[in-house]
Amino acid sequence: MKKTLAIAVSACTFLQLFFSQASIAWNDFGHMSVAYIAYKNLNEKTRERVDKLLKLNPMYAYWNEQIPADSSKFERNAQICMMAATWPDQIKKDANYFADGDADGNRPSGPDSARNIGYADKFMHKYWHFYDRAFSQDGSKVRFEIPDPNAYTQVAVCRKTLASDANDELKSYDLCWLMHMVGDLHQPMHCATRASRFAPYGDNGGNEVWVSDDENPKMRLHGFWDGCLGSGPSFTVKAFADSLPGAKKSQVSKLNTKDWLQESFLLTKKQVYVPPIKWGNGPFKLNDSYKQSALELSKKRVALAGMRLASILNGELR
Repeated sequence: MKKTLAIAVSACTFLQLFFSQASIAWNDFGHMSVAYIAYKNLNEKTRERVDKLLKLNPMYAYWNEQIPADSSKFERNAQICMMAATWPDQIKKDANYFADGDADGNRPSGPDSARNIGYADKFMHKYWHFYDRAFSQDGSKVRFEIPDPNAYTQVAVCRKTLASDANDELKSYDLCWLMHMVGDLHQPMHCATRASRFAPYGDNGGNEVWVSDDENPKMRLHGFWDGCLGSGPSFTVKAFADSLPGAKKSQVSKLNTKDWLQESFLLTKKQVYVPPIKWGNGPFKLNDSYKQSALELSKKRVALAGMRLASILNGELR
């Protein structure tokens, strides 16, 4: 019992240190939650394969050093998997990588945007993180076109790689990206952008809409949804993930990426761009009802993403 408690305290300390170095958001807290749920639900053969592939990531040695020495094998490998799911975001802060493409790297530019060559690739590929489908609430014509490649196209690429006889180094790269993109596509704001007669090209996935609450005088709507899962020293990823209600089997079985896109797109229209969010760029003051609704929806999407990721890996990873 004492050893178990010590491990739990050590793990909690590690997570606090990890999160103190990065923003607590869907981009790390949420992604790690998705990965942990998935890892728990992998069969033994698939889990061993995932463990082997993640050792090939150039950050593996660093990740491994951050984990308490008295962690069990499962605990260690689960935390490696959780950190690996954040890797596509972490390279945005790495001087060895650069923002390729247009619009500060957020729009693809040229055939190299879709290349899939493994860890030798030093592109950030920021446009692989979303699939912004535009909609209009005022009946105006939408001029925004979805960039290609995007999260939808690259999920298909990664799944194909993992199910193939490709070399392990490429599979490791694609595994990290797949774990991350599955999470992204279950975050509604990664799948929609609101257009209007004032913004015919959309609002950049909510990044051009400003909101506030009592604690935050100014934040982007997209950023709010990224961070609505919460933060704090006592809020560990595993405790959070273990507290989530299980996803329905009928929903987990939907492994067609188009289903995920449609779900997130409709949820954005139904639960994101609703009062107190109005026309224009704000700022809009968020009330408790809106924030609670966002939290509950995000919990469901994280749980569903984790279970779907596990199903994909159990069924397709070779």
